Amino acid sequence: MATNRENIYIPLEDVESEHCALIVEKGLAQVKGVETHKVELNNRRAVITVDSNETVGEAVKAIKDLGYGVPTVKSAFPVLGMTCASCAGSAESIVKYQPGVVNASVNFATGNLTVEYLPNMTDASTLQKAVQGVGYDLLIEDETKQQERLEGIHEKKFRTLKNKTIWAIILSLPVVIIGMFFMDMPYADPIMWLFSTPVVIWLGRDFFVNAWKQAKHRSANMDTLVALSTGIAYLFSVFNMLFADFWHQRGLHAHVYFEAAAVIIAFILLGKLLEERAKGNTSSAIKKLMGLQPKTVIVVQADGTEKQTAIEDVSAGDVILVKPGEKIAVDGMVISGNSYVDESMLSGEPVPVLKKEKEKVFAGTINQKGSFRFRAVKVGKETMLAHIIKRVQDAQGSKAPVQKLVDRIAGIFVPTVIGIAILTFTLWLILGGENGVVQGLLAAVTVLVIACPCALGLATPTAIMVGVGKGAENGILIKDAESLELAKKVNAIVLDKTGTITEGRPQVTGIKWLNNEDTAKEILLSIEKQSEHPLAEAVVKHLGDVATTSLSMFDSITGKGAKADHDNETYYVGNKKLLAENNIAIAGELQDQAEEWGKQSKTVIWFANSKKALAVIAIADKIKETSVQAIREMQEMGIDLYMLTGDNEATAKAIAEQTGIKHYKAEVLPQHKADFVKELQSKGKVVAMVGDGINDSTALATADVSIAMGKGSDIAMDVAKMTIISSDLTKIPQAIRLSKQTVATIKQNLFWAFIYNVIGIPVAAGILYPVNGFLLNPMIAGAAMALSSVSVVSNSLRLKWKK
Repeated sequence: MATNRENIYIPLEDVESEHCALIVEKGLAQVKGVETHKVELNNRRAVITVDSNETVGEAVKAIKDLGYGVPTVKSAFPVLGMTCASCAGSAESIVKYQPGVVNASVNFATGNLTVEYLPNMTDASTLQKAVQGVGYDLLIEDETKQQERLEGIHEKKFRTLKNKTIWAIILSLPVVIIGMFFMDMPYADPIMWLFSTPVVIWLGRDFFVNAWKQAKHRSANMDTLVALSTGIAYLFSVFNMLFADFWHQRGLHAHVYFEAAAVIIAFILLGKLLEERAKGNTSSAIKKLMGLQPKTVIVVQADGTEKQTAIEDVSAGDVILVKPGEKIAVDGMVISGNSYVDESMLSGEPVPVLKKEKEKVFAGTINQKGSFRFRAVKVGKETMLAHIIKRVQDAQGSKAPVQKLVDRIAGIFVPTVIGIAILTFTLWLILGGENGVVQGLLAAVTVLVIACPCALGLATPTAIMVGVGKGAENGILIKDAESLELAKKVNAIVLDKTGTITEGRPQVTGIKWLNNEDTAKEILLSIEKQSEHPLAEAVVKHLGDVATTSLSMFDSITGKGAKADHDNETYYVGNKKLLAENNIAIAGELQDQAEEWGKQSKTVIWFANSKKALAVIAIADKIKETSVQAIREMQEMGIDLYMLTGDNEATAKAIAEQTGIKHYKAEVLPQHKADFVKELQSKGKVVAMVGDGINDSTALATADVSIAMGKGSDIAMDVAKMTIISSDLTKIPQAIRLSKQTVATIKQNLFWAFIYNVIGIPVAAGILYPVNGFLLNPMIAGAAMALSSVSVVSNSLRLKWKK
């Protein structure tokens, strides 16, 4: 990449002192390619010069790794005017070259540019101008309009392509019939010229226009190959028709190849048409998701009147009426009425869920027979459906690691093929005898026609698109292509207990008091009300009618419990470890009760003052109905399962026995979960971590593949590479199977794309001619080239029908 001597200004967040600035300075000094660097603390920015623009991404990553923030903008824009995988490479490299771009990738299958940039250095319109400079365009409208406009453009493009293909076939047919069977009829050559000229010059003009745009920027793509091959065949035929004597004087027959030029364009247009239709099917998951949101809703005004309102005009706080059979438009909370709602699009669960007052409802779900009113909480881009669509789009647009190699090959593919075509012509000229010129030209044309960079370019992204889409339809949200590719290698899964294996809705099943003290109940309730732990919530619910009292010095002790002061006495709520650390005595009767509850797989928490335990509380969390089946399935797949829980040994053992888990660890603190994941990784395991809470986020970030439960915390879902929307563990073996199927499809696609070119190009060059006199007809080469792309996309589509 070219050198970029401009200053790059990287805005910084959380760099508050000279010491922080020094840390960032040192970090930037370690980045290879950063030539000069300084941190301007007052301006809150780093100023660097780099030897190549790609270094900007490395510098931003280095700053983030040090724990400081860099505000960047991540956007996805449709790229218009691309015709092949090499186009995607050209558009990607020009965007990467723009100052302020952190990273960029263009996915040929989705037609999207995914770009991260520094907003102080560049913007969407600057990137658009850069892309326009190399002959393509970016659609940079508002996202809501963008999709409609894009669909309109695709629809128009498809109709134009269809018309061109039909006309190309109609006009090519007479040329083929005359060329094959009636070559000796009067005026055969001028008639073929008459029919093939509109095919080459009118219907095939885009190939020549695009090839010229590429040539101006010293690059080449599939259009270059098509333009060269058909242009050479057409001009050679015109010359032979007008100057037949040139060959007759040399004792040779003046053949024309109008049928080759016309049929190649007809076949390639047909191939593109089939490819566009198939690519449309690969993105059907997004279309289905987008179709789930209604265009209008009924908003109940303050005076009680009902008003039909466009979805764009709905604001948070509006009251919306949902009638039987209608789709819910935005996320909200039911305020009156009740009904069953089909949430299968979110969770994959077919059973409708009862929604009554204070229950949450989500955009895209379908109301059944009842009717209710709900208050809009999240609208537009904030709804769960919008997040799902964004995630699926990002994942479909991301590149699998294997794609990087393919991109490099696609980048040098076209120039290599042109080189092979020139070499073919030269060898035929030297070794081909009296027909060397004609056969050399035909062989060179055939080489240009049969080579197909598109099959290579489509092999990986189409399979990823279908795989990610199929996951979304089954309630498995996949963040990027890399995690989809890696999931098949997982051989160890670490499971959190609460909310993952169990329901995550703990309930108090019993309390045993040492002495029945009402004031102690008030203190217990007051401490638990201030705690954020799910077990505390269960206690609060259980003691609902008890009054609260004032506390001082409340302190939450991670992984152990909480403590607070009341009337100059310290009180503790938590596990046995907390009591032991503070030398608190436990009466025999409470100890016996705790052991009894522990055997029943109940979680035991203690309430004590600074001297003795005052009460022991049993809390039970039901195992999910599907957990046992999921655990069995994963073990049958040869995966080692480990359960980690902050709960006590007895509860952990009982849950492990009930679910069939062989390895478990009890009383594990949040930071130790991540350490355990690292320990497994050090033994060579590819580890997946499954969790649902904030306390799992470090372990999720450490694991090779991180899986969050959709009903858990937003932080866990942000960190995770996969999200199981329904929180059903049986989706994990499904995700692993999907990964295996997708990777297998990518390998098949790449094999066929490579083998097609490896065999096709030498045969087209005439390698079999000395052996058996076989020369490939350019028309057949055109058909084979068109079919190679279609076969790759069709193979990806087979993923849809697999179980």
